[in-house]
Amino acid sequence: MSRYDSRSSDPSSYRDRRSDTGFGGSSGYGSSVRSSSSKSEHNSAEPPRKLDLDGLTPFEKNFFVESSSVAAMSQREVEEYRQQREITVEGRDVPKPVKSFRDMGFPDYVMQEITKAGFVEPTAIQSQGWPMALKGRDLIGIAETGSGKTLAYLLPAIVHVNAQPFLAPGDGPIVLVLAPTRELAVQIQQEATKFGASSRIKSTCIYGGVPKGPQVRDLQKGVEIVIATPGRLIDMLESHNTNLRRVTYLVLDEADRMLDMGFEPQIRKIVSQIRPDRQTLYWSATWPKEVEQLARQFLYNPYKVIIGSQDLKANHAIRQHVDIVSESQKYNKLVKLLEDIMDGSRILIFMDTKKGCDQITRQLRMDGWPALSIHGDKSQAERDWVLSEFKAGKSPIMTATDVAARGLAFLCLIGWLPHISQPVQ
Repeated sequence: MSRYDSRSSDPSSYRDRRSDTGFGGSSGYGSSVRSSSSKSEHNSAEPPRKLDLDGLTPFEKNFFVESSSVAAMSQREVEEYRQQREITVEGRDVPKPVKSFRDMGFPDYVMQEITKAGFVEPTAIQSQGWPMALKGRDLIGIAETGSGKTLAYLLPAIVHVNAQPFLAPGDGPIVLVLAPTRELAVQIQQEATKFGASSRIKSTCIYGGVPKGPQVRDLQKGVEIVIATPGRLIDMLESHNTNLRRVTYLVLDEADRMLDMGFEPQIRKIVSQIRPDRQTLYWSATWPKEVEQLARQFLYNPYKVIIGSQDLKANHAIRQHVDIVSESQKYNKLVKLLEDIMDGSRILIFMDTKKGCDQITRQLRMDGWPALSIHGDKSQAERDWVLSEFKAGKSPIMTATDVAARGLAFLCLIGWLPHISQPVQ
């Protein structure tokens, strides 16, 4: 059955028809028997102020079903598990973490994708973040880059979409993910496509630097999930190519990075167009005061989960060596390092400026090193090509500004910054 067939006025029929796509079964997600408990949770999560919900269709957002094995965990076992995995939680009625994918009761087709990806067990942020997100409450998640945050919000997003009415002509997305950079947005969309395809959930990526035509066509056809950078999304809203009236699940990914890049006015403008009783998930690698202040304004009574310390620190998965050299010694030092470590692995060299990025790349290529560069002045097509060449190993050395500092996982990282004020992530 198409996801765009005419809709019934009975909300329970939406959930029944979701089972036609293979969703449902023993997990109980979206089943009509959960409507009463969901309503209770929904009401308890409402802010005390009067919300302008006139004309807005009520929606389901509590889909959490605790497995028997999780329910059997004592409070001591829960605390020991959280301590072992460096999980700190805040908030009322915090659900217990899950230790395995089966504890979440994800549908079989989602489990098949998880198995295909080679995942053995949930990461720490997924273990605690999934139950929180599926409860329908607002959520603050703080964890280092590369910790599995993307799936921590995407799999609950798929559950959320499958419990909502089908899109009608002219409807905007149900799930909106805001990301700071084009590269991160594209990677999120790849995961959304992989895990949402079995539910026939459509997604698209909206970002600047490329023609608007294909993005406009995707939006006009109707997509349940939109991953977007703030500037291009505002362009689409102002040109009436989409709207945010159907958004009930909002994700701000790398919120600290978006504030660093000056996106706060755009974020506020976007959020002002989304219904106030939405579910909002706020993800960040760090927790500066600016991020906290914004979260207080956008979220109501949120859960908070921190993996490790909320203080800025280096990723323990990366071995770091720091050499302090003069400007004139830098290039020779770099070449010596490349000679020592070049074994076919991919090497990312962070640069402080776009000009320096291009200069070092030219010099490396003249000296016979297979290097390419990526930074904000490159066209999106060129950036995509450089990334594909790098990931395929055809050009195993890539110089980059901080446009590549998050959302990308590499085998070796070298910081090439004159003043390092924080660990390179």
